[in-house]
Order: sequence, then structure tokens, then C-alpha cells
Amino acid sequence: MRLWWQDPFRMFQTNLREIDAALGVESVLDYLEDFGADTWLLSVGGILSNYPTDLEFQTRNPYLAERPSGDLVGDAVKAAARRGIRVMGRMDFSKIDHRRAEAHPDWCFVGPSGARQVYNGLTSVCPSGGYYQVKLFEVLDEVLDRYPLDGFFCNWMSFNEVDYSRVYHGVCHCVACQERYDGALPDDRDAPGYADWQRFSKDVLADLTGRIRDHLAARRPEAPLVLGDQADIVFHEANNAVGRRLWHHRTSESVSAAKTFRPTVPVLTNSVGFVDMPYRMASEDPHHFAQYLVQAIARGANPSTYIMGTPATTPYACLEVAGQLTRFHRDHVDVYRELVPAAQTLLVRPVHSRAEFEGLYLSLLQRHVPFDVLPEERLGGADLSRYRTVALPDVGPVDLGAYAGRVVATGTSTVLPIRRLARYETEAEVRSLHLEGGVPVFGTFDVIEAPFEVGLRALSRAPYGPPEKCHGHVPLDHPGMVKHGNVVLFPWTIGRAYREVGLSVHRDLFADQVGGAVETDLPEQVEIVVGRSAAGYVVHLLNRSGDTDQRFAPPVRIGSARLRVPDGVREVRALVAQERLPVDDGWVQVPEIELFDVLVCV
Repeated sequence: MRLWWQDPFRMFQTNLREIDAALGVESVLDYLEDFGADTWLLSVGGILSNYPTDLEFQTRNPYLAERPSGDLVGDAVKAAARRGIRVMGRMDFSKIDHRRAEAHPDWCFVGPSGARQVYNGLTSVCPSGGYYQVKLFEVLDEVLDRYPLDGFFCNWMSFNEVDYSRVYHGVCHCVACQERYDGALPDDRDAPGYADWQRFSKDVLADLTGRIRDHLAARRPEAPLVLGDQADIVFHEANNAVGRRLWHHRTSESVSAAKTFRPTVPVLTNSVGFVDMPYRMASEDPHHFAQYLVQAIARGANPSTYIMGTPATTPYACLEVAGQLTRFHRDHVDVYRELVPAAQTLLVRPVHSRAEFEGLYLSLLQRHVPFDVLPEERLGGADLSRYRTVALPDVGPVDLGAYAGRVVATGTSTVLPIRRLARYETEAEVRSLHLEGGVPVFGTFDVIEAPFEVGLRALSRAPYGPPEKCHGHVPLDHPGMVKHGNVVLFPWTIGRAYREVGLSVHRDLFADQVGGAVETDLPEQVEIVVGRSAAGYVVHLLNRSGDTDQRFAPPVRIGSARLRVPDGVREVRALVAQERLPVDDGWVQVPEIELFDVLVCV
């Protein structure tokens, strides 16, 4: 049986305040229909129940008294069903009120000092304790007994080391954690054993997620669980944050990481309409918000828009463009049905070495090499056979199994039998280090011995002070690049160098070894994302000319330009431009691109 979420859908989330319990259901549904959404994520239970719960440990929203029925969830489900709109339940079991925290201290988060974590009068609970492990399922059963909800999302299901104000509280030391954990619990992320505790906490959450998923499947198989990457629908929240460095590709990267690991599993990108949690009444910039949705759909995710309150109480400025893009997805559902990655290059996302990864990411993007992202920890469970090239950014020892394609590795990635003689890793150790051809080295450099083809030999460092003394860079036997068979190794952080300094020589050295660039005269500011769907071969062209320091500016119109399409393509449709593009000897003329365009090739 094909379940509803296996086809493309579009969600709108109203994250309700308690005072919103009297909202006009019909007016919200009118808005959703015009917006292009077909699924409503509604606050149902947990911290507050927007239905008349009979469970002693749940709190009825007191503002339900303003509704004639006294039941927001019931009213919403009935009205939405008449229009063919699905309703999913947002649940938040992360906190309880003071009375229940006093009655059930064993449910609560307990810091290393013995203190509970209290925020706005609510006490954080621990996933190891009985509230999550037992009472959560009683709430789900009560809701399922009363309402035919179309799915569930559990918010903030974590161990709450950090609160809303980003204050760090350390590792939970509650009774349940002490009983479940093998050994002495670490106090914080700087303590010995913290890595072991991280594995423990992930295992607890994975087990809980699996139990919730199984419970829903047994009770209501047509109601999926939206949560982590092991749920029915993978959840990604696209958001901004005050004080956080903007990575302009965060949404695209996150969706790609999920779709590459499990291509046929739906991903939901819930895009936040406000700037940051402390500024929930302030709209996100429309150009910034547009990137959430464009990047999401290009990589095959389902778009979702998330607001505080209702459209009437928080009419964010970004909602106009959000509606335009949501309706685009709706109007081209045939293109997005079964859209899966189709790149031939895989970029592994390392557990560490973030700057190296981002530099290689930008290198491939700007050189028009389509690529997919896969987390390093997923390498063992992924099918690598469809990739022509795998890029490894400073990942250390790695096992690629039976993969026989091309490998381009950097930094400490161990893919060849080489001997590492020394490592330069401080700024002082690397300073003034050049490779042949005047290529500067930044970050780290490993001195290696390799019985293979070598290139880009290092030059001995010389004085860099007064110009009269700046000489003496003589060639050494230390290679900056090693080749053997289908493997290329740069034993230094060439990606970090590009990320932090921005010299095209670094980008091009790496990208030339990867190969696989799309032939086009589009500028580097156009990102090319390729996939396959029920409609054919799909190429998203994203205009990234608006990527600027800590924001997205209005993109500059680009084009028109030529682009080569795969062999055998007979017809190309440009969906945004609404044009059919003639194929001339394997080339098409792409219309001007404002925010993005989508080429469907058959």
C-alpha cells in the first residue's frame, strides 16, 4: 500500500501560543489552501493539550474554554477533512509544569550539581525517565483514540544540555541515566568519557524513536513519525540564529545528507519564518527564507513553513515568497514525485574538519560539479557503486569497502599505503610553506613518503620579512599531491585553504582532480543540482549571486547561457521560465535565471 507521505506534500506549521486556542479554524484553512499547503502541523499535546485531555499528567490549555466545543484539535481535524487537508500533531514532551515536576522528580533532568533545569516556569525532563519512556505512549494513545491524525512530530526530543538561552547545563545525572549508563557519568563536554556518553544518549533516543514509530505503525499505519533520520519522515529545521556564522548552504547540505543515505525516504524541511527564538515576532528576510525552500526542493525535500501563532497574528514579510515557492512545488508535483539524487560525485561530510568540508563543497559547487553529501558515519551503510568519484575531506582512516571508482582525498584521509613522517599543524609551522608553482599551504601539511607518482613538491621555507632576504625556496622531496591508480591524495588541507583564504588555485587543483563538471558557460554563481524523478532527469539551477556576508541579498539576474544536457535527451522544459528549450547537438540555451529555474529533460 502506498502511503500518503511517499508522494510530495507541502506543510504549514502553526506553532501555537496558549492564547491561540480560540483561533478560527476555517480562516486558517482558507489561508493554507491559498498558500499551497496540503498538510497542517498543529500543536496538539505535551506541554499543553489543545484538546480536553483526561490524563492526570497532562495540562489542558485553559484558553480552550473560549471555544464553543472546548476542543481545538477536534474542530481542526473535522474542518480539514472536509477540504482534503491533512492534520499532523505536534507534540512536545520536553518539559512539565512545577506541580508534576514536584510529584515526579525521577522524570526530570538533573544537572551534575543536582539542579533541575527550569525555564519560564517549566522543568525539563529526561528521555531516560518514565515521562518519555512510559507516559509519552499514553498521550499518543489518548490522541489516537479520539482523532484520526495523519502523523506526529515530536519537538525537542533531546537530553537538553543547552536551554533556550543557550546556557549549557551539562550532562544529565538523573536516577534513570545513572541506572542505564554503564559507568560514571561525565559532567560536561570537556570531561573524560563524554564521547561515550554521546553514544549512550544517541542510543537512548534512537531506541525511543524506534518504539514510537513501531507504536504508531501498529495503531495507525497511515500516520508517520517525523523525527530524526531513522523515522518515517526525516526532519530538518531550516533556521537562522543571532550570533551564528551563516553557512549559506546549510539546508541543501542537510537534505542531501539525508537523501543520499536513504534516497526513497521523505525529508521534510521545516523552514522557520522568524529570525531566532528570542525574536519570534520578527520576520526572516524574504530573500533568506526563499533559500530555505529553493534549496530544499532542489535536493528532493518536501517544503514546510513554520510560524508562531497564526497567519492573522504573525503576518511575517517572508510569507509572500514562501507561498509562491510552495505553490510552485504544488503545481509541479509530477516533477518532485520520487525525486532522488543523480550526481556522480559524492562528498563525504567528516565528523570533524568542518572547514575542510566547506571548502571542498564550495569548490565543487562553483566549478559546476554536481555532487551529493553523505555523513562520514553513514559510509558503511551506503551504496557507493553509483558514484564515479568519492571525495574525502580530511577524514582520517576510512574503509570504502568494495568501491572501485575514483577517490580524491585530502589531509589525513588514509586511502593509500603511505608513511607519514611529520605533521605541520600550527600557523607558525605552516607559515611561508609553498608548493611548486607558487601554491601556498594553509592549515595543516603532512610530510609523507610514498612510492607512487608525486607532484606539487613542497619548497623549503625561506625568510618572508624584508624583501631583500626573501629567497631560498628550494624544492624538497615532500609531495603536495600523490597519485596511485584511481586514488589522488592531497596530504594537506586544501579545502580549508580555499574556505579561509579563497584563492581559486586551491579550488581548481581539487576540482580538476575530481572532474565531472557540467559543460556550461553559466557563471560560478549558479549552483547545479541534478536528480531523477518520475518526470525524468531534473536539473535545478540555483542563482547564488545573492550569497553575501551573513545574509542573502536579492540575486542578480543571470543569463541566458548554454548548458550541455545528458546524451539522449530529446526535450527540455524550463519550469520557471515556462519555455520549451530546443536541444541542439546536446546543448540547450538556458533562459535568464532570477532566483532559480528547473530543467526537466526527457
